[in-house]
Amino acid sequence: MLARRLTTILPPPTRDEVIEVSTIWSVAGLLPKPGTLVTQRPFRAPHHTISVSGLIGGGSPPHPGEVTLAHRGVLFLDELPEFNRIALETLRQPIEDKAVTIARARGSMTFPSSFMLLAAMNPCPCGFHGDPRKACACGKATVQKYQARISGPLMDRIDLFVDVPRVEYDKLVEERRGETSETVRRRVERARAVQLARFRRGRNGEPLRYTCNAEIAASDIWDLCP
Repeated sequence: MLARRLTTILPPPTRDEVIEVSTIWSVAGLLPKPGTLVTQRPFRAPHHTISVSGLIGGGSPPHPGEVTLAHRGVLFLDELPEFNRIALETLRQPIEDKAVTIARARGSMTFPSSFMLLAAMNPCPCGFHGDPRKACACGKATVQKYQARISGPLMDRIDLFVDVPRVEYDKLVEERRGETSETVRRRVERARAVQLARFRRGRNGEPLRYTCNAEIAASDIWDLCP
């Protein structure tokens, strides 16, 4: 549930992003009605049994995979270590390049894949490693082997790691209300507005076509982030 709320705190897609996403979904045959537009940011949560071609794209002719269907939105991978190791490793290029190229004998096709990757995993197979109230049933070697299913190069492409410990019952039943998604979204929109203003000033007064900091090329970092 928490993961699915992520798209509700992101800024609404721009006109160009709506056209991009709608075009992708049209190619994939996922539009609810012909001629309609996808006006919400996509949230894709494939099962951990998904194939490499289902995740990255493939087939003949090539069809978009989940990384492309999540373009301009969120790709959520729950139980991350349970995914096929090869499929996870193929994520590295789409995350880095914001695009994925499918090569076939008759040619190749490039699909966009600028998505926010959100992943979740247990600390060990039994789920209780480090829990203060219940002992872990896994040995040290088992825990290390489980966590090693996620390679270093893939971990390097994930910007933020958050430990989510057990929530005590008394906190679950508290009547105190937290922030609404709308409140958080307004904060995100203010931060995004600052970024967009920076991009409009651009390099030596020339506007740049970025929408968020994650897209900034290495060559522009010194100009935009002095």
